[in-house]
Amino acid sequence: MIPLRKLEPFTLPLTVGATRVEVSGLHRGGTGTPLVFLHGFGSTKEDYADVVQQERLADRPVLAYDAPGCGAGICADLGAVSIPFLASVAEQVLDARQMDRFHVVGHSMGGLTALLLADGHPGRIASFTNIEGNLVPEDCFLSRQIVTHAHDDPDEFLARFAERVGGSRFYGGALYASSLPHKVRAGAVRAIFESMVDLSDHGRLLERFLAHPAPKMFMYGQQNNTLSYLPALAEGGVELAEIEHCAHFPMYSNPPQMWARIADLVTRADAGT
Repeated sequence: MIPLRKLEPFTLPLTVGATRVEVSGLHRGGTGTPLVFLHGFGSTKEDYADVVQQERLADRPVLAYDAPGCGAGICADLGAVSIPFLASVAEQVLDARQMDRFHVVGHSMGGLTALLLADGHPGRIASFTNIEGNLVPEDCFLSRQIVTHAHDDPDEFLARFAERVGGSRFYGGALYASSLPHKVRAGAVRAIFESMVDLSDHGRLLERFLAHPAPKMFMYGQQNNTLSYLPALAEGGVELAEIEHCAHFPMYSNPPQMWARIADLVTRADAGT
């Protein structure tokens, strides 16, 4: 058994635009190209804390943090938390931690945030693992509920949203839904979801992802293997990673397979193969 190189907590006060935030994160030092993890909507940095269990990644620097409005992070204006806002937060956190080049892993909302980050800084990305991050309109099966199931009361919307997700037929849905009220502030939901829908509908995200020069992997759950754009990704040179017994949440449903595929890509990208 490998000795665990634990993650250390940190807090980082920032001003993004005119909004004050306090980032709550986990990090460790190490050697080699760092790993940067961006979590999805309604999740937290702890989704990736088991990186300490991964022998193939044991010596690498690691950074994970809660997006403003999620987890232990603090945000003075929850209505400001759009995807471009989250990309700006990522830029500031990376600069503060002095991470110039890194492997990025982003899930769902975090995958979309990572895409905007990569657009602005293509030379800093050593590899890009996109775990069902939004690329086309069909990916808004969660976020578009801000339109299809609109509610004036943010707390009521989040409660009903959790009920719908928790009652779905997909792996991990009930586990995810059970912790939503504890992991995301209701006041942040509308701005996040509206931004995700707008970018998915109008942002040419698939084209932008395909154009990115770094080694790329798109990870998706077996229950989502009918996504219409998977052939286009494969034809465009993107590595596809289908995770068995899984839907949208590989870190909940099949973490061993998720971590193995992440470690494979990172190792090959560093070796240039």
